[in-house]
Amino acid sequence: MVRKKLQRIRKESESSIKNSKVTSEEVAIKHTVADDTQTGIFPQITPERISQRADRAIHTWSDFVQTLRHSRHTKSFISSIVLVILGALLGYGFMAQQRITDTSYAALSESELVTLLDETNNQISRLETQRSQLNQQLSSIQTAADKQQEIERVAQENRDANDIISGRVPAYGQGVEITISQGSKRDISAAILFTLIEELRNAGAEVIQIGDVRVITSTYVIDTSSGLMSDGKYLESPYLIKAIGDKSNLQNAVDISGGVGSSLRVNYGARVSVRQSNDVEITAVANTFEYKYTQTVE
Repeated sequence: MVRKKLQRIRKESESSIKNSKVTSEEVAIKHTVADDTQTGIFPQITPERISQRADRAIHTWSDFVQTLRHSRHTKSFISSIVLVILGALLGYGFMAQQRITDTSYAALSESELVTLLDETNNQISRLETQRSQLNQQLSSIQTAADKQQEIERVAQENRDANDIISGRVPAYGQGVEITISQGSKRDISAAILFTLIEELRNAGAEVIQIGDVRVITSTYVIDTSSGLMSDGKYLESPYLIKAIGDKSNLQNAVDISGGVGSSLRVNYGARVSVRQSNDVEITAVANTFEYKYTQTVE
């Protein structure tokens, strides 16, 4: 009898254990299903899911960093290419300019090179002379007993020189007189006359006159249907140009091979004559301007 009771109790305990296992398995299944759905029981975050999400985040960040690094390398590479191209172009331009300069010098004869060197030396000499004059003026002012009187004297000297440069007063001195006939091949252009003015200035011309026009910094020469015009006045052929300065340098500036004189003769068919003189008189003066807003400083 006692044995039968023990067997019944044993069977009941085994049955309760089985029921508890089934219940725990059902709960686990419910949690798993709820974890895969968007609603319902709060999802159960397992260590495996945390690890997977962390791996995905790390992978995404590494891809972003790699893309950014690749973009920087690309920009740096493009910048390097652009700099190399610019450097090559600048180098090519410098070499081309140097080659042209060397070729132009190589085409000159020995006498022409000597003339060009003399003109350069003359320009340097004029600049040194101007510096010396300015130093002398400064020294005379510093050592003068009456500094105010010396300042006024120096100012008057500079005013007289400026009057000549600005074309407000006549001038005379050594220089050249250039006569240019009308071209047989084509008419003399304003461009070639302006080139002649620039060549004379580079050779040291202090005062220049074309026809009845005093050449100053604002002087212009233009082509019109009626001929050449300079500062509102028509120029008539043959064109007479007077220049005051070192007469030898001025003549060399016109007659140098390949220069403005050769261009007038070859390209225009004009006759060009240059006469040196110790007494070139320039009587033309520049047009005066009435200043409306500008006032002198006392």
